[in-house]
Amino acid sequence: MTIHSDSPIGDLSRLRIDRNAPPRRRWLPWAILVALGAAGAAVYPSARAYVAERRAPEVDVARATQIVASPGGSTALPVLVASGYVVARHSSDVGVKTGGRIASLTFEEGTRVRKGDVIAQLEHADIEAQLEASRRAVAEADAQLAQAVAAREEDVRNVDRQRALMRDGITTTQALTGAESAAAVSAARVRSAEAAIASARARVRVTEEALENTNVRAPFEGVVIKKRAEVGETVSPFGVAGQSAREGGAIATIADLRELEVQTEVSENSVAKLTGAMPAEVKLQAYQDQTYKGRLRQIFPSADRAKAIVEVRVSILDADAHVKPEMTASVTFQEPHEVAQKSGSSQAEVGLKSGSRQSVTPVVLVPKRAVVDQNGQSTVWVVTGNTASRRTVTVGQERIDQVEVKSGVVPGETLILNPPAGLTDRALVRVKGK
Repeated sequence: MTIHSDSPIGDLSRLRIDRNAPPRRRWLPWAILVALGAAGAAVYPSARAYVAERRAPEVDVARATQIVASPGGSTALPVLVASGYVVARHSSDVGVKTGGRIASLTFEEGTRVRKGDVIAQLEHADIEAQLEASRRAVAEADAQLAQAVAAREEDVRNVDRQRALMRDGITTTQALTGAESAAAVSAARVRSAEAAIASARARVRVTEEALENTNVRAPFEGVVIKKRAEVGETVSPFGVAGQSAREGGAIATIADLRELEVQTEVSENSVAKLTGAMPAEVKLQAYQDQTYKGRLRQIFPSADRAKAIVEVRVSILDADAHVKPEMTASVTFQEPHEVAQKSGSSQAEVGLKSGSRQSVTPVVLVPKRAVVDQNGQSTVWVVTGNTASRRTVTVGQERIDQVEVKSGVVPGETLILNPPAGLTDRALVRVKGK
């Protein structure tokens, strides 16, 4: 009911009741309150779960991995990891034997050369002139030898005549003695001429060798990996001003890319883990998805006491065109085949005794940071969805930053690294990066 008033304030006689006005909706506020309550009740569980999830600790995780045995029984477990650089086993800074100015170069970076190929020449006009003079000297010595031989033969005939005349009493002993002396002098001149020829020919060989030394030849078959000089530069076996002392007279670096290896350094404390011809796995930093087979070739006989390291060389057995000298590489040394085979044989015996058809048990590895000691037991935390569950495991041998798990974990399960203090079973956790 609505009362209308058209009279001034205080004039109550003009008040009227409007009986046609619609009734007021007194139930609307209650309906709104009921709707809000219902919405809050519906949202509350989700909001509570969201808040609980946001308050859950954030953790790093890793997955348990499995190494399946190879046909020979080896699980190729890692023993040690080291990093280094790819180098060629046979590499040489090729230089000159004599000083001079470079006249020509027949190579660029990447040029493949064979042993004995001429890759550079020095200017040698003066040496060619000396060689021509030496050859002329040989010809002159030949002519002098011919004269000496003719004179000797004439003196020998004269001696024979004087002896015949001496027998007939026609000549004197003095004449015969003079003829014999002249013959001896002629013979000595012949020997001197012969020696002069040998000396002249030796000078020819020396000059030819000097001329050959102006050619720079490849010492072995390989590829030019670095060009160190240009045409017109003056080079010397001992280096010249403006040229690095290390390079000396080098004009190119040649490497045999058929035999590449990784030059790496291992701590003194870890050298005992390595053995001769140990298998290894090589990865290049540029091609992380590709793995190459390797084998330990050499452990250097001397250590670096300043760094407390020992240099090690690992041959790359299946190198391809991607592997290039000076690339950064990592080497994972693995158990020798004999050790892994013994381990696989013992596991096979256990499997046969238990009646299992499987000859070798696969090896499951987890990061060391995932295993914690609780009440004297090795424990890991397994993440399923966003819930962490505590699980007791049986651990085996340690492998670098991983440890072998004999029971309690299935390959592929997600484990918490460095579990936070106070974590409880079935607690909510947040995985970093998600």
